[in-house]
Amino acid sequence: MAANWSPDSWRARDARQLPDYPDAAALAAAERELSSYPPLVFAGEARALRADLAEVAAGRGFLLQGGDCAESFAEFHPNNIRDTFRVLLQMAVVLTYASKLPVVKLGRMAGQFAKPRSTATEEVEGRALPAYRGDIVNDQAFDASGRMPDPRRMVRAYSQAAATLNLLRAFASGGYANLHQVHAWMLDDMGRGPWAERYRDVADRIGDALGFMAACGINPDTVPQLKATAFYTSHEALLLPYEQALTRQDSLTGDWYDTSAHFLWVGDRTRFAGSAHVEYLRGVGNPIGVKCGPSLEPDALLRLLDMLDPGREPGRVTLIARFGHDRVERELPPLVRAVKREGRPVVWSCDPMHGNTVKSAGGYKTRPFDRILSEVRGFFEVHRAEGTHGGGIHAEMTGQNVTECTGGAVDVTEQSLGDRYHTHCDPRLNAAQSLELAFLLAEMLNAEMQERERARRAAA
Repeated sequence: MAANWSPDSWRARDARQLPDYPDAAALAAAERELSSYPPLVFAGEARALRADLAEVAAGRGFLLQGGDCAESFAEFHPNNIRDTFRVLLQMAVVLTYASKLPVVKLGRMAGQFAKPRSTATEEVEGRALPAYRGDIVNDQAFDASGRMPDPRRMVRAYSQAAATLNLLRAFASGGYANLHQVHAWMLDDMGRGPWAERYRDVADRIGDALGFMAACGINPDTVPQLKATAFYTSHEALLLPYEQALTRQDSLTGDWYDTSAHFLWVGDRTRFAGSAHVEYLRGVGNPIGVKCGPSLEPDALLRLLDMLDPGREPGRVTLIARFGHDRVERELPPLVRAVKREGRPVVWSCDPMHGNTVKSAGGYKTRPFDRILSEVRGFFEVHRAEGTHGGGIHAEMTGQNVTECTGGAVDVTEQSLGDRYHTHCDPRLNAAQSLELAFLLAEMLNAEMQERERARRAAA
């Protein structure tokens, strides 16, 4: 257990990005209510994820993390959950088939409600109101009553997260994730583009292999891994009153866990020295992530790792690089070298979304797909040059047929952004773009695996 830590020790630190609740008594009541509710996830599940991530850190796996930029109350629907889960399954199949590595599936789901903001207020036509901080805090509509932070929203977010987790667990273990369904995962609106055809080809090959295995007596009844999958949840640990209320002490080990999700991360805006968010995360046993961007110096990163992972435990920390397509190859290497020099057993993951946001001519926030792919390529090039494992991808995406990121084989243009621009915060990849990303990732992973094999044979 972390020294001099308690679930509320963060309150003595610098807590930025938290809403200013006008009614302290209502906030305290909501926290008490949440603290009496059952955990959403369990300590044993978080430990299982940590073990899986330790394999990724050792170069024997790959992390696929994806989902909504910000979950909303209005778009809460089982079909939306199913479609995002389905696309993640498709991406994982493509990556596993190409790299022959197990893929750890981690959703930005069942808790990704809060969002950091650049300013505390938003001004429209000379009128200033509190900034929208996600549905767990206030309402997106520019209205005085709706923008007032309401602690009861935390209780509603818990209920939605519980329902989402219930459905995800059913999908993961109830037969939907059965590899024999690999063709059925194809979404209708993906059409018959080149990436859809490539996916069907992979599905055909997997189907042939499964048929051969069945003839040998290997089927879902004899090998349960063929009909189920492990699926974990994650979100940014931003709204600390909510996280503290769901912090529980494990009855088996005595360690503390944040039971709101299996995996939590600290963002670019909240990982500074003296941060309340870092103080909170250093004491929970969950695997955790750290967003690493242009403002992070190597020495500061090493100090963060000293605080968050003093025992240097494999699978504990995932470093999520988010630099932008034009900066990643210049600014990521110093961080990679420092971490490698210190022998830190981290997972390196690429977030190609947050550093590539632009404004379209029509005023929409968007992310050009070519820039996203360029950052991914740069990320892998850096790790290839440094002799380290580029071990993951962190993408804001959805199974819905949205038009929020421009480009890709589906060719979303600036003129078509308004057709289906549904995000509550940042632009997301749609299902077709997500699958296209998976195939390009698969090519890079396959190249890395071949290079490793050549090096192994040369050394033998």
